[in-house]
Amino acid sequence: MQTNSKLMQLVRALARSRSGHAAVELAFIAPAMLMFILGIAEVGRVLWLQNALDYAVVGAARCMSNSPSTCSSTSQAQTYAANLSGAGFASSVFTATVASCGNKVTATYPVTLDIPYVNLSATLTSQACYPT
Repeated sequence: MQTNSKLMQLVRALARSRSGHAAVELAFIAPAMLMFILGIAEVGRVLWLQNALDYAVVGAARCMSNSPSTCSSTSQAQTYAANLSGAGFASSVFTATVASCGNKVTATYPVTLDIPYVNLSATLTSQACYPT
């Protein structure tokens, strides 16, 4: 009986002790906070990529209309758009055509979000048409 009461006293003492509670709470919260913070950074990166696509297609469509010596062929316009984006896109991401609205440049870029424990992907698209 005496060992049982000593065991109960030890359990009560451990239950009253606050040392180490912060470490346990941090261990519970850290994965969720890390996922949240990295998720915010990844969403920001995807928004930046979308902005780079938008900027590049508008610039390439304008180049096809206003500067035909620089963007005379579709491959030149695609290369121009890839260089203008600043995001390291390949020229194959862009498509340059002549449409009823004028010179049209479109872009499609698949992106995967690198968030721990979450597997998300999206396809970014952008298009611009500049009159001739």
